[in-house]
Amino acid sequence: MNRRLAAGLAAATALALAVTGCGGGDDPAVGSDGREILTVALWNYENTPEFKTLIEAFEAAHPDIDVEPVDILADDYAEKVTTMLAGGDRTDVLTMKNVTDYSRYALRGQLASVADEAGTLDQSKYLSLEPFNLDGDYFALPYRQDFWVLYYNKTLLADSGADLANLTWAEYADLAKELTSGSGQDTVYGTYHHTWRSIIHSTAAAQTGGDLVGGDYGFIKDRYDMVLDLQTAGATMPWATASTQKVQYHTMFATEKAAMLPMGTWYAARLIEEKKAGTTTVDWGIAPLPQVAEGGPVTTFGSPTAFAVNNKARNAEAARTFVAWAAGPDGAAAIAKIGVFPAYSDETITETYFGVEGMTNDEVAQKAFQPDEVVLEMPVDERSSDVDTILTEEHELIMIGERTVDAGLAEMAERVNSEVD
Repeated sequence: MNRRLAAGLAAATALALAVTGCGGGDDPAVGSDGREILTVALWNYENTPEFKTLIEAFEAAHPDIDVEPVDILADDYAEKVTTMLAGGDRTDVLTMKNVTDYSRYALRGQLASVADEAGTLDQSKYLSLEPFNLDGDYFALPYRQDFWVLYYNKTLLADSGADLANLTWAEYADLAKELTSGSGQDTVYGTYHHTWRSIIHSTAAAQTGGDLVGGDYGFIKDRYDMVLDLQTAGATMPWATASTQKVQYHTMFATEKAAMLPMGTWYAARLIEEKKAGTTTVDWGIAPLPQVAEGGPVTTFGSPTAFAVNNKARNAEAARTFVAWAAGPDGAAAIAKIGVFPAYSDETITETYFGVEGMTNDEVAQKAFQPDEVVLEMPVDERSSDVDTILTEEHELIMIGERTVDAGLAEMAERVNSEVD
């Protein structure tokens, strides 16, 4: 396997130049061993087990193709890919982190249609194929289906008496305060909220029926009040600290600096891998995401992750082959074996997933993995990308205290209604 891990745009450009030298002109890039070189843009390759697993399984099934990852920092991924595409980059396959980025790139004509490949899929086996349907066409196919759950440290919560299978947000907040201990560098927070706005915005939208592109954001107020109260109480790391110090949620949870962590199902694979490798000893579990009211259905939010073919791909046919394979049963089987929930699912895949060594599989976890409803993290809408930018900017001002919650929500509404067509 010829591996060249590129770091961001500069490395991606270098890779493109190297590949051009191998094939010349518009011919498919070919390595010195005669295999076709397929480049795939992704993030945090070394710490995201699914990518290595998918690539190795694909290469085993397609020995004439050498997949080379173009590795980009996860936090910079959307910005880097946007810049790459604007500059005419010819990386073959692009990983779509969420449907917001997908709709932006697709509507700009930067992705190639994969409608033919979508037509070969058994749509009854997918929970998340429809969000990629843009007026009857498809420009990406999902390979992974994630939704948010609550990770918790079993040791730290052992004596809490909490009913984690039926936790409300109010109970969650009280529990986080009770679990917080120590001070300074020895602080163990009751919970950790990563810097993404989704844990506040998308949770509120999913559980109250709010519309994130609708221009009225009063439905988010309760979530902001709770999170800011936890910050004031010292039960979660301040957002400004987490942002300026680029704190990693994995570090907080895996080193037992936080007792709870709302996060996506994708995180389980990393915990399983690191427990197996002995790089973390945290005794972890999964519970349903807390709810607004007690006793109702479990509603969470999520987003499929997909692969797309760059409209300027150097190796378009090989790229289509990779995208269709990853989205199908073979790709699903590969990642289910490491604890990643695939977009494609059948009885065999489900058994494989829950049978992974190290996977948490008690009654609380089983309930967490079977929510009553999973709402898209952000609606697929031509306004989503512009709205996302505004909401993120205003969110940051609220979280650092530059705006009150009421003023921030009012500014979100004013800007979305006046700046977005």
